[in-house]
Amino acid sequence: MRLLIAASLVVIAPVVVLAQQPQPGPAGAAAALKMFQTSADIAAIVERAKAQPAQPLRSTPLFQSPPYTVSVEYRTAVATSAVHETEAELFYVIDGGGTMVIGGQLSEPQRTNAQNLTGKAITGGTSQKVTKGDFMWVPAGAPHWFSAIDGTLTLMSLHLPVQK
Repeated sequence: MRLLIAASLVVIAPVVVLAQQPQPGPAGAAAALKMFQTSADIAAIVERAKAQPAQPLRSTPLFQSPPYTVSVEYRTAVATSAVHETEAELFYVIDGGGTMVIGGQLSEPQRTNAQNLTGKAITGGTSQKVTKGDFMWVPAGAPHWFSAIDGTLTLMSLHLPVQK
């Protein structure tokens, strides 16, 4: 009887220990947070955006690690203006060009959620032509808007929460 109990413990103990170990996801930790995007990955994202139904702005998340979000934006026409009350935003122009307005006042502002407003346009503000390779910094609470798109505009946008 003692031999049967001892043999059972030898078989059951490893099963219990292994059952308590955290199990990796299908592709491990790297699948949970993608760490790299190649130029080919970005080109594929842009091609998928181009294939979507026509709309002025098509956005695809590139990296997400709350509270941070990095997206690729593909713009074909002027969209709404915006204010992010709790986030700054950094833009990098991947391709194309347009005119960005920062500052001023939103026209016909509407609250889209607890932290964001949109408008039809901006009155006042500072306009700047932007093209491939340019960076734009938008402080939290600052109205911003692409008032003109020269053909198409492909951007990387990074939302950065305000430190409290």
